[in-house]
Amino acid sequence: MAAASISSPFFQLVLVLLVIQAATMATAVTHQTMDVIKSTCKATPHPELCMNTLTNSSAVISIPTNPTLNFAAHTLDSAISKARKLSSFLADTGTGGTKELHDCKELHDISMSCLRRSASMCGINTGSLGKKELADINIYLSAALTNKITCLQGLSTVTGAKKDSLVNYLTDVYKYVSNSLAIVSKSKSSKSKLPSTVIHNRRLMGEMIPTWLPLRDRKVLQIGGINIGSGGNNEGYKGNDDNNGGTDIEAMLTLKVSADGSETYRTISDAVLDVPENSNSRTIIQIKAGVYEENVVIPSNKMNVAFVGEGADVTIIRGNRNVADGWKTFYSATVAVSGEGFLARDVTFENYAGPAKGQAVAIRINADLAALYHCNFVGYQNTLYVHSFRQFYRECNILGTVDFVFGNAAAIIQNSNIIARVPLHGQYNTITAQGRDDPNENTGISIQRCSILASQELAQNPDSAKTYLGRPWRIYSRTVYMDSLIEGLVDPAGWKNWDGDKGLDTLYYGEYANAGSGSNTDDRVNWAGYHIMGYEDTSQFTVPELIQGDQWLDSTHFPYDNYI
Repeated sequence: MAAASISSPFFQLVLVLLVIQAATMATAVTHQTMDVIKSTCKATPHPELCMNTLTNSSAVISIPTNPTLNFAAHTLDSAISKARKLSSFLADTGTGGTKELHDCKELHDISMSCLRRSASMCGINTGSLGKKELADINIYLSAALTNKITCLQGLSTVTGAKKDSLVNYLTDVYKYVSNSLAIVSKSKSSKSKLPSTVIHNRRLMGEMIPTWLPLRDRKVLQIGGINIGSGGNNEGYKGNDDNNGGTDIEAMLTLKVSADGSETYRTISDAVLDVPENSNSRTIIQIKAGVYEENVVIPSNKMNVAFVGEGADVTIIRGNRNVADGWKTFYSATVAVSGEGFLARDVTFENYAGPAKGQAVAIRINADLAALYHCNFVGYQNTLYVHSFRQFYRECNILGTVDFVFGNAAAIIQNSNIIARVPLHGQYNTITAQGRDDPNENTGISIQRCSILASQELAQNPDSAKTYLGRPWRIYSRTVYMDSLIEGLVDPAGWKNWDGDKGLDTLYYGEYANAGSGSNTDDRVNWAGYHIMGYEDTSQFTVPELIQGDQWLDSTHFPYDNYI
């Protein structure tokens, strides 16, 4: 019997039935998936945009093994696609406000890197992400959102016909990022234990010193860790019989700076220019005793830079840029760090503009995995700008007046002196101004085992200004003081509002087990967001949880404490 023709009515009927069956199955799965999408998008800040994003992608076809992770990956893909167009738009914008546009572009480039890294983590995982990966994605997306805010602030002075379009486009693009953060934050880790640290896919071995560092670099970090705190004589870097009398160490300290011209570089900025770009190896800049009057910028492509001074009392980097003289707060920093993996020890960072000049930053760090030890940060308003990413400070002195520790990093300050100075007449001191703008961001300022003190001048004139522990720069501001000495300079109310009752219900301000005459909480503010913490509340603000520091701080050989 002859085979039926493919064009026969029989085969056409079979084909139609198969198409109908496939469509029916797809529709059934789509309805099932749609319920999951609706539930997911309901928890995002922009649910309608979330629905449009996911229903217009392949994610709608079926329910994947991990729908939350799958949806996050698709939302991130959309964010990256939109962000690429924003990159072109930034490049084509008019010439007004050149400095602001340049820095906005640099911030956006950092954000693009954050989005790609986050999407890569989602894309290569078919099951649940581990705790470490979730923390990384959260901090990357939080940094991207912080960059958006900073960029918008900078664009306020930009001129040109495209300004409004640029601002609107920037705002719209980062709605995708905010949705991505919300979706990722809802994902649950299937792993109870953090995996071993991987920095750029290189595992930390042995004594938690990266094996990818050259031997001489590892010796420098080891020896420096043993002798940290040796004062201004730099004994920690002279070597001993076990390291060939310091020969290997000197060979590794390839970039040496001396203000008197006795070394290769007279300025720190010149040394930074010779730091290899995008290097996974540590570059140590040894800064000899002296006063360096310059503004130093470490861009994002200068990674793993370490500043090593001869003592914070003798190695001083200072500048005086300030808002009153026309600088934006972001650009006023004496030292500005965007390069990941920045370390510093035994250095003073100072902005000496003075209280009358307004915002004047001593150091700004918008770089991940930054750690600073035995450093001084000296200024008045906005001294220490902990802009974004993960940062750690240990045994430092921080001096200022108004909002002198501020920003939206996940920042931990341990065993340090936080010293309030005399502000302008009529001003009050606020130690912190944390800038968390999204409830899903794992950012905040955690102050642990520190001493909250008055400068000598303020101590002699205690009635010249009130001092508060902090005020909310953004509505989801998070700051805690734990196991610290709070002296009597702090007002009994403890905390200050920023703008009426804005953010007082949504912020998180906490105090735990503090001592000193200013630590009494009986007369503290009565805000919904203020908390007298119990021990169980402290864990989220510790080194392992807030900055995942137990996974990377060992490689610095700076001391740290995991828990309260």
